[in-house]
Amino acid sequence: MEAFEIRQLFKDIYGQPELLVRAPGRINLIGEHTDYNSGYVFPAAINKETYFAVAKNESRTCSIYSAYFKETVSFDLDNLQASDKSWANYIIGAIDQVQKKGYQVQGFNCVFGGNIPIGAGLSSSASVECGLIFSVNELFVLGIDPVEIVKMGQKAENEFVGVQCGIMDQFISVMGKKDHALRLDCRSLEYDHFPLKLGDYCIVLCNSNVSHSLATSAYNTRKEECIRGVQIIKAHYPEVDTLRDVKLPMLRHLLPELGEDVYNRCKFIVEENERVLQSCGQLQKGDITGFGKNLYASHYGLSLEYKVSCLELDFLIGFTIDKPQVAGARMMGGGFGGCTINIVEKSYKEEFIQTISEAYRKRFDISPEIYEVEPAAGCSKLSMAANLSTTGS
Repeated sequence: MEAFEIRQLFKDIYGQPELLVRAPGRINLIGEHTDYNSGYVFPAAINKETYFAVAKNESRTCSIYSAYFKETVSFDLDNLQASDKSWANYIIGAIDQVQKKGYQVQGFNCVFGGNIPIGAGLSSSASVECGLIFSVNELFVLGIDPVEIVKMGQKAENEFVGVQCGIMDQFISVMGKKDHALRLDCRSLEYDHFPLKLGDYCIVLCNSNVSHSLATSAYNTRKEECIRGVQIIKAHYPEVDTLRDVKLPMLRHLLPELGEDVYNRCKFIVEENERVLQSCGQLQKGDITGFGKNLYASHYGLSLEYKVSCLELDFLIGFTIDKPQVAGARMMGGGFGGCTINIVEKSYKEEFIQTISEAYRKRFDISPEIYEVEPAAGCSKLSMAANLSTTGS
């Protein structure tokens, strides 16, 4: 759904909205599984967004309509409790964080929905949390700092929803900048925007439309393996607090003690952090070829060393290898399904979409979903006028 449709839905249900807000989803160009290891990530907000129409209702009750689920949930601000509707807990958890920080919120009505594909790994959940907090901040003039909105969004997901996500998704949804990617230091939260100058290339996402049951258990296991690796390394190198501090010679020296699996997990994280830093410089110089090679290296590390890929994702990447019009590609996200990100020549885009879709259907009898995306701004207010711009500014 688009912004004008959300506005109209609000008018049909509640009357005239006071405020219209957009909150983007995201891609992560490179830097996978580094966030919970205090490393670097390199995401960009994208022009796939969740929209919020809101207005005060002069009560202590909030009424929220989800355009995606076509359901309404109401809750009492003085007695917040988890809902049996999972989608509502992202909203309730966000308000819970605002109130815990001492900000005064009154009752409001809200309609939200958008065009971020659900389950594609484009962080629709972070856009809901941060977009809702951004909306109430504007509606009630609370004066919440943008980075505080980020932290509240993450805590809502960690504490109320129960998903132990890192901070990247919320950070880029709030702090994104149009036509830029953002390098985030997940330890210090220092960040820098880098112009995303792709020239003759565009960003194409291929959604595998699979989600394997290994995803959650393997994710938790990888985190545990990284923690175990740090414990072993720190016993020999006391200056090491996280894998961010580890150098490859340390790992090689401790290979017998680490064991092959933990060694490989640690090696991937150390090298992935370096790839993020290299990629920032490459894009600044317009070195798309070098950047593309780092994307492939990231995928091979994720598949062979971190072991979070799957047959479908490896097939999608393998399809691009002999295509000179594709500068680079890799799986994106936690793994075992979701999307691949591909840097494709604009003139080849339509042929690429057709041929990779046909090959994937023939191999797996599944139709992939293909999205072309562009870097967009973080959360922002939208004009209430009839012809709405939904790409941010």
